[in-house]
This record gives sequence, structure tokens and C-alpha cells, in this order.
Amino acid sequence: MTSILLRGGTIITPEGPVDSDVVIMRNRIKYILKRPYEPRLISQMDAKFDREVAISGKLLFPGLIDCHVHFREPGLEQKETMATGSAAALAGGVTTVCEMPNTIPPTVTVVALADKVRRAEKLRINPSTEFIPSAFEGLRTGNEELKIDVRFFFGATKPSHLQALRELWTGASEELQRLKARCCGLKLYFDHSTGNQGADMRVIEEAFKLCAELKIPVVCHCEDARVNQESRSKNKELCIDAHSRIRPPESEVKAIQNALALAKKYDTRLHIAHVSTRGGLELIRAAKQSGITVTCEVAPHHLFLTVEDYVTLGTLAKMNPPLRSREHQEALWKGIEDGTIDCIATDHAPHTLKEKQSGSPLEAPSGVPGVETMLPLLMSVASGQWPHPSPHTTYHIPHTDILRLCFTNPNRIFSLGKQGIAEDASADLILVDPKAEWTIRGGELHSKCGWTPYEGWSVRGKIIQ
Repeated sequence: MTSILLRGGTIITPEGPVDSDVVIMRNRIKYILKRPYEPRLISQMDAKFDREVAISGKLLFPGLIDCHVHFREPGLEQKETMATGSAAALAGGVTTVCEMPNTIPPTVTVVALADKVRRAEKLRINPSTEFIPSAFEGLRTGNEELKIDVRFFFGATKPSHLQALRELWTGASEELQRLKARCCGLKLYFDHSTGNQGADMRVIEEAFKLCAELKIPVVCHCEDARVNQESRSKNKELCIDAHSRIRPPESEVKAIQNALALAKKYDTRLHIAHVSTRGGLELIRAAKQSGITVTCEVAPHHLFLTVEDYVTLGTLAKMNPPLRSREHQEALWKGIEDGTIDCIATDHAPHTLKEKQSGSPLEAPSGVPGVETMLPLLMSVASGQWPHPSPHTTYHIPHTDILRLCFTNPNRIFSLGKQGIAEDASADLILVDPKAEWTIRGGELHSKCGWTPYEGWSVRGKIIQ
């Protein structure tokens, strides 16, 4: 089959939901027909459809973008691979990801980037029905495999890494230009996290200067190394909730202050990763008002979990930056509402259960999976349902904000070139049943790690398979 009519659905657009029928031909969007329309219009298009699918009550989004994932390949394949991470992304409605550099080896050289690009180009997801939305399977041939668009961040901890980035960005060879097209920016760590990619301030400042010159977006993991070290030296506890005190809110605030000062000094395009504190968000809000070119993201685990969840989750709730109190969580939802937060990105960072549950709680690796569960969590809130098992004041997020935070803004910030749902665009779209209710089970998700911090949560909204 080469053509299909999706009848009765609703497209989520930046201006709001639009009841529309969509004609797809040869895996491209041929027509978008807003309803009500005259039936004779279809015949005037000289189109004969191989298949017509009724999708009344369903929502059409462009394939979502997760601009912060760790797929762990190469070097850490016991935690995740590009294939398993991509399968999880596709099952969660995410068709484009931006992958972080802290692998083994880290993505700090052109050679390392080329290896990741090669792996991504060879990546195929088996065309089993669990990954193929039923409305679209007629567009695929029997053995065709699903693909995901994986982009990569460069990393830097030494001046030589910055020189490699310069060569990548300014090189005239066809190969360097091809690799540059797959690179979405530079990732800097102000303190160590998984992979020990923390950089000193001399390298960080040079990075801001270089990226301003070459107009490369800089993504910063903002935790201050000195504040964390001082807090760590004062800590005498071994319990897991001490992790949030060892890496306190002041650490994030201090690092964001430093990052904003450098962005202002060099006029660098700055993006703050996984903001977790009220103070950090207030700094970003003020910086935007003052004209500094800064954007930011928040992770689902900071939106839906707090320090109170250490009691039930233990080390499964350990991540960097760590969980915060409810007042910080409330500030993040306010930042979504007033537009200060630009993106929701999962910081999908899987580890094996054995790694998470062995030894001292404070020695457990930091990071949680999340790429497959982001959309149902957000769709639940959009439906008026708070998915966390504990009673809580219900926040609200309209479907248009899910589009803004998980597609429009990351697409713009990282120059990904996605067209969205538009005539003559690739049919890179997802079909969501907003009323479907289901329970999250780690063993049923597609990440290799096989667990989730949202185990047993009842959610609403599911990709139609």
C-alpha cells in the first residue's frame, strides 16, 4: 500500500487542536483537510486511497523530540544500547533523540562521533507490530524496518576536545560536513556525573567563547563542584536521601549563575539541562528578561517525584541533579505554565537493577530511564489525572504545551530541521489515544534495564500500536 486516509482525528497545533483528516502518500503528508469540508474536495485531488482508517477521538502529534538521552553505546551496553533505547523511544512516541557524550569512549573526538554516527546509520528496529502504529502499518512493506533519528552532542573536558569541535564545525570536507549535520551542540558538565565528564572553569570558559564564535548551542549540566564537595565533606549519613543534601539546591543555583555570566560575556547560545530548583529557574527567568540567550529543560522525574519518594524507591530515585522538595517541584510546574521552561527532556539514563541495588546507597549510580514514559505522564496531567499514587494538587498542562515542550522548542533550539505535521512533510507523526488507561510496568517497557521509577502508576494516554 502507498496511500492512506486518516479520517476523524485531531491534529495538535501550536494554535490549538484542529479537527482534520490527513492524506498520506508514499510516507509523506499529501493533504491536510480541516473539518468540516466538502466531500467533493477529495475527488478533486485525484487521489485513490489504498486504505481509509477511522481515528475519531484520537490525537495526532508530530513525532516527539527528546533532546536529552543516554543510550550508553558504546562501552556501557549492559545498561542500554542504541537499539533498545530507540525501541523505548518509539514506543513512547519519540522519533528524534539527542544523545549525550558520556559513553566509553566519550564523544570528545571526531573519531568517536563518527563511530556513533555509523552505529546510528546502521540502526534498525525490527518491524514487529508492537512498534508499528496500526493506522500506518499499511504504508510499510513486509520487511521494512523502523528508523529513529539519533543526533549527538559533543563533549569537552580538555582544550584538545574544543579544538576537535572547531575542526568539526569549520571543516570543509564532505565527511566533516556530514558529521556536523548529526551533531546538535556541545555538552558541558560543571561537576562530575556518570562518565566523569566534569570540566574545569578554564575549559568551560573557552568552550563558551568558541561556541559563541561558531554559533554552537552549549548545553550545561549545572551543579557546582565546590559546593558539592563541601556538602559531601560535611555529610555523615549513608541513607539514600542524603544524596539530595550532598548535591544541594545551592549547587545548581551557583552553577547556573556562572553559566549565565559566561553566556552574557560571550553572547553564547546557552541551554540549561534538567533544571530542578526554584532558585535556578528564577535566575533563568530574569536572564531571559534581561536579553541573555538562554533556554532550559526540565525532566519528568523532577516534575513527578520529590524527596518524599526516597522512602519507596530508594536508590531507584537517585539521579543528578537529585530529587528536590515539593516547593521546587511546584516552581517547575509554574515555569511550564509561564513559559520560562522551554523543553521537557527525559535525561533517560538507565542502569541495571544490580548496579542500582548493590552496595552503599550513596555509591549507587545516578540516573533513571524515562524516554518511554514521558508522554503518558504528561497526557495524564493533560487529562486532569495526577499519575503519582500519592494524593496531590493536580497541575495542568494543555496538549499544545506538550507540543511546544516536546517538539517545537527542541526542534528550534537545536536546529533539528523537523517539519512537523504539514503538507509535503515526511509522515513523521504519532497517533495518541488520550483516553486509554494503563499501568506502567518496568518489565513491559522496552529499555534494556527493565525497570522504571514509575512502577505501578496508572496513566492515561497511549501511542496506538
